[in-house]
Amino acid sequence: MVVLYAISTLLGGIIYLFFRVDVRPELERAGHWYVLGFFDIKEHFAAIGLALLPAYWVCWRRPVADEPTQMRVALTSILAFIVWWGFLSGHVANNIMGFGS
Repeated sequence: MVVLYAISTLLGGIIYLFFRVDVRPELERAGHWYVLGFFDIKEHFAAIGLALLPAYWVCWRRPVADEPTQMRVALTSILAFIVWWGFLSGHVANNIMGFGS
């Protein structure tokens, strides 16, 4: 999970270059500031997710049988939310010009 998150963040950083050059100027000209705001929140969430990866790795490395699972559930839920937010906001930001707005 840690490796996959790191790889997807790295690939997202590569794709971000194309977004920054091709899509973002069009969204700024069209006045879609709310979409750009959601996309900026996505970037912040991805950075928070990268910071949570060491804690996630420690929690799932050697789970003890009598250890409470709330921390593992919380970290997994936060990372799942970040991944889905990143997918949905990136997809909408990239395709907003085709929605006719």
